Amino acid sequence: MRNPLLAALFLVLSLCIAFPLSANTQMYGEAVERLTGKSFKTKAAAVAEIAESGSPHAHRLLEALLAGRVYKQKATSAVVIANKDKDGAWVIHAAIDGTALGTTKKSALKKIIINNSMRGSLRTVLARLSLRATDSEERRLAVKSLYESLSPETVELLREAVSAERDPEVLDALRVALALADLESADADRRVVAIDALASSLHPEVHNRLVEIATTLPDENVAAEPEAESLVRAAAVRAVAKIDRWRSFYAFIETTFFGLSLGFVLALAAIGLAITFGVMGVINMAHGELIMLGAYATYVVQQLMPNHLDISLFVAIPVAFMTSALVGILIERGVVRFLYGRPLETLLATFGVSLILQQTVRSIFSPLNRAVSTPEWMSGQLVINDALAFTNIRVYIVLFSIIVFVALTTLLRFTTLGLQIRAVSQNREMARAMGIRGGWIDATTFGLGSGVAGLAGVALSQLTNVGPNLGQSHIVDSFMVVVFGGVGNLWGTVIAGLSLGVANKFIEPFAGAVLAKIVVLVFIIFFIQRRPRGLFPQLGRSAEA
Repeated sequence: MRNPLLAALFLVLSLCIAFPLSANTQMYGEAVERLTGKSFKTKAAAVAEIAESGSPHAHRLLEALLAGRVYKQKATSAVVIANKDKDGAWVIHAAIDGTALGTTKKSALKKIIINNSMRGSLRTVLARLSLRATDSEERRLAVKSLYESLSPETVELLREAVSAERDPEVLDALRVALALADLESADADRRVVAIDALASSLHPEVHNRLVEIATTLPDENVAAEPEAESLVRAAAVRAVAKIDRWRSFYAFIETTFFGLSLGFVLALAAIGLAITFGVMGVINMAHGELIMLGAYATYVVQQLMPNHLDISLFVAIPVAFMTSALVGILIERGVVRFLYGRPLETLLATFGVSLILQQTVRSIFSPLNRAVSTPEWMSGQLVINDALAFTNIRVYIVLFSIIVFVALTTLLRFTTLGLQIRAVSQNREMARAMGIRGGWIDATTFGLGSGVAGLAGVALSQLTNVGPNLGQSHIVDSFMVVVFGGVGNLWGTVIAGLSLGVANKFIEPFAGAVLAKIVVLVFIIFFIQRRPRGLFPQLGRSAEA
């Protein structure tokens, strides 16, 4: 700077800021080193200094200490955080700043031991740090984590936090925590007020505590139960009944969603079959293997893009579609086109193709199942409240299925190709007389249905392991959905898939997974006896046959 006075002032301000930061960093480092001491009193004091240091690494270190993952290296006496990886090696990071230090053997580490008193102090310290977090969601989760371990110290922290908190969701969590603490009060009126406040909470810990109060019997040695205690238990009974009603309602919604998600998976797996079986009249027993090829295509793409897992699924979608579509076209041109009008021979031929595809996959990838990793953006849950949460994977699969269905419906209804496919399916000879190449349309239709089966494989790879028998477990369900919905009707296929999925999920809790499938199958058999062409019969070649 040109002005010496301004330069000197800048230097003084820099030193004033740097020296406290340096002092805090030094205090933090010294406190971390004292964790290796033998005295629990020394360790407890070190924990308090670490919490007050203001270091951005303090919270992570204290969480690791509470979880029993903080060690001392025997060779260097350095404090490290150690985690055992899936291969059995111990991955270590510096406790002071989280720097990665590679791997080591368990014998080279000595665990830093803490007692129950320190565990209680650590929970209090971590609660204090979490309640100061800038992220409101982190504060809310921190409060909920204290529901099961409310000590007088943490209750005092929560009371202080209420006055400073502005986020309504965090405030609700704080009030629930304080009401749980009031359940231990000697004042019966205070307990009744707390129970009435908790009646609107769906958190499992709240429900458990209220059930405990509601089911507690009076002391046998007491001639008559005090009226105050009777009022407390009556309030708890009312609160539990109210919470149970809401929990049942949300359980119904959750079961319905799981049924819909299963139904969309069934519909996605069956849509391709609805095209080949419904539109072309071909019983394709290799449809399940086309689903399997889509799942394996997803696995291969992930293996080729190990460092880009989050986008690999978007790459896998067109790859899986093209892989299954090309194989489907080969099947149609090489086998099926010679067997039109001979359904039993087509069934046997495509069954043979399915065996060939299974053995080919076994020869290339081995008979062992392969796990397809889930991208980070698909993991976790969509939490609605404490009693209702949807897994993100199923939410995305529902959206993906809807997109595929809309795209396929648009293609078949509003494009020239779709018009030609519908013309060939309704009257092949008339379509040929109008100049439509029936052979080319057959190959394209079969490839389209096979490609959609590959997309179903992409979705299934996120729900189950990928193996040579993946298709066999879904081919029967696919045929059931197509026949129940109406052969060749895409809307019928989707509605049938959703109906069977929801029915299956509601029957499972009472009958079990296997018996639920049997019940659904028996229902379809009786239904087809009454309506042989399904829910939404389609006029055309299949209907006239």
